[in-house]
Amino acid sequence: MKNMSLTLAASIFISQSVVAADSITEALTSGAAHADFRLRYEGVTQDNAFKDASALTMRSRLGYTTADFKGFSAMVEFEDSRPVLGVDDYSVPPTGFNMDPVTEKPEYSVIGDPATTELDQAFLRYKSEQLDLKGGRQVIILDNARFVGDVGWRQDRQTFDGLNVVYAPIENMQLTYAYIEQRNRIFAEAANVDSSDHLLNGSYNTGFGKAVAYAYLLEDEGNPVSNGLDTYGLSFKGGTKIDKAKLLYAAEFAFQNSEVGATEHDANYMLLEIGALANGITTKIGYEVLGSDGANYGFSTPLATGHKFNGWADQFLGTPKEGLVDIYISAGGKLAGGKWAVIYHDFAADESTATVDDLGSEFDLLYARKFAKNYNAGIKYAHYSAGDVAAKKADTDILWVWVGASF
Repeated sequence: MKNMSLTLAASIFISQSVVAADSITEALTSGAAHADFRLRYEGVTQDNAFKDASALTMRSRLGYTTADFKGFSAMVEFEDSRPVLGVDDYSVPPTGFNMDPVTEKPEYSVIGDPATTELDQAFLRYKSEQLDLKGGRQVIILDNARFVGDVGWRQDRQTFDGLNVVYAPIENMQLTYAYIEQRNRIFAEAANVDSSDHLLNGSYNTGFGKAVAYAYLLEDEGNPVSNGLDTYGLSFKGGTKIDKAKLLYAAEFAFQNSEVGATEHDANYMLLEIGALANGITTKIGYEVLGSDGANYGFSTPLATGHKFNGWADQFLGTPKEGLVDIYISAGGKLAGGKWAVIYHDFAADESTATVDDLGSEFDLLYARKFAKNYNAGIKYAHYSAGDVAAKKADTDILWVWVGASF
C-alpha cells in the first residue's frame, strides 16, 4: 500500500490536466510562493551527568501553492534546519549527533532539532464547498493536537504521507478521515515510521460548545514486531457568557488498547478543565489523567504535539508506565502588543508503586508578540523539579529566545 495515496491523488489531478492543459498551465504559473523563517536559541541545564546544552538553530521553509483550477491545486514546500554560528553543544540521540561513541549516550542534554534538509510537504488537493481532499505529504492537526498534531514547536515538524478527507455534510458538522502510510517524525529521516493508520474524527458545533467523537487506529509496521494502538474517545469544549465574563469548560474521555506482539494493555484518558475569561485575562484549572494498566503501561499519544501538554520541559512526551496525573493552573492575556502566559503543573503517578508516586512539578513562563506585520519574537522558560523521582528524572531548566518572519 506504500505510496498509494500519492499515486491516487496524482492520477486524479493528471486526469484533469488532460482535459484543459492550457488552464492547468495558467494555474501552475499564477500561484503564490511563501517563506517562513525562525532563528531560535535554546539552552538546557539539567541536574544529571550530561553537559549543559545550547543550540542556535535556523529553520527555513520555502514553498509554492498553485492557483485553483476547478477546485484542484497543488503545494510543495521544502524545509531546512541547522545550527548556526557554531552554537551546537547539544545531543540528538536518534540521529547520533553529539553522542558518545563508546557509551552511546548523549554528551549533552537533548535538544530535538537535528540538522536536516527535506521535503516538508507535497500534496495535491481538491476543495469544494463541502469537501476538502488532500493526497501526499502534509500537516494534519486534529482538534487541539492532543492526539494528532504537527509538533510545530520543534524546528523539523511532524508531517504525514497519506490521504486526508474532510467533509462537511451540514452546517456546523465536520467529518474527517485520514489514512497515513508514513509518519515523518521530528528527527529528519532517522525516526520515520512506516504505518497503516486510520484516523476518524467527527465534530459538531452546538450553541455552547464543540462535541467531538474520534477513533484513531494506529498500526506501526516497524521492527522487530508491528504494534497496534487503538484509541476511542469523546470530548466537549466550549464557553458561555456570564455578564461581562465568559465561563470556559472542557471534558474528554478516551479508551485505549495497545498490542505489541503477544502483549496487550488497556488504559484510559480523562480531562476536566474549567476557566474564565474576564478583564482580558484567561485563567484555567485542569485535571488530566493519562491512565496506567497495573503500573505496566501508560496511555500513549505517539502522533500528538506533545510539547503543548504536561509542561514545556518535555519530561512526559512518553507517559510513564505508572501513568500520569497532571493538575495544572494557568493564566494568560495580552500585554504591550503581545501575549503572556504563566502555567503551573503538579505531576503524580496514576497507579503508584513503592518507588514512583510524586512525579514532580513544573513552572512555565511565556511572552511573545508579532510586529511589523511579518515578524514575531518571543521568550519562553520552563523549570521542572523532579521531586521524589530524582533518580529517574532530573531537575531541568530550559530557556528559549526566538525571532521569526513569514512572507
